[in-house]
Amino acid sequence: MDMEYYSGLSFLIMIVAGFATVILFFGGLLFQMKKWGYGSEGYGKEGQGGSIGGFLKLLLSQIFDKKHEQGVLTTLVMDILIQRRILKRSVLRWVMHITIFWGWIMLFVFSMLIFIVELLHKYGGMFGDTITHGRPIVESFPVIVTLNEVFGYVLLIGVLIAIARRLFITEVRNGTTFYDVFLTGGLFIIVITGFISEWMRDGYFLEQYSAMAPPAALFHVVISLLFCVAMIPFTKYIHIIATPLSILVNGGGE
Repeated sequence: MDMEYYSGLSFLIMIVAGFATVILFFGGLLFQMKKWGYGSEGYGKEGQGGSIGGFLKLLLSQIFDKKHEQGVLTTLVMDILIQRRILKRSVLRWVMHITIFWGWIMLFVFSMLIFIVELLHKYGGMFGDTITHGRPIVESFPVIVTLNEVFGYVLLIGVLIAIARRLFITEVRNGTTFYDVFLTGGLFIIVITGFISEWMRDGYFLEQYSAMAPPAALFHVVISLLFCVAMIPFTKYIHIIATPLSILVNGGGE
């Protein structure tokens, strides 16, 4: 059966849904930056009056402040990409954070790469000799398919650790709120539905349920767009953006 996506959606519907999700994301991000813009450069100093431009100007000036003990690049690599401060506190917590962080980042990157390739193919006539027509474009790039699956498992490991910590570590369990359960559970559902929809396709061990593969993939796509993109600025997931910015502003360090 010819299809553009495993979910059965057309390219037009996907691009509309994608842009709607991005608009929600950036709308929420601008709203958050406006709130952050009411802050000030220091205690007792005048705030920015909710100005997004003022917030960005202040943010950049603090990130590149020469008073920091280490450079921006060192902070970016050691404290954000490698997350050494979490590693020094707890190896298990570090494994959880680093697998969720890199799993999510890489899956997002691969999705964007395929989306760009698809745009160039549809409207630029590129990759004509590479792409197999009548099948999802991602299948024409087996390396990306493999890496996508690998980082899917990386993300799953992180989510399972997060669930286990909330179930079996008393201190973490006692501090768990419904909000934490909702977000962690939502992330687990996203990851596991991605694998289930894949296992239902022809050639996998759940292929006897292949008729359910498109609806399963559609469900996975919808909740992924909502949870992993659109809802980020409106939920606790905003710390994915806020925490790295805070680390850069404070100059990182051990």
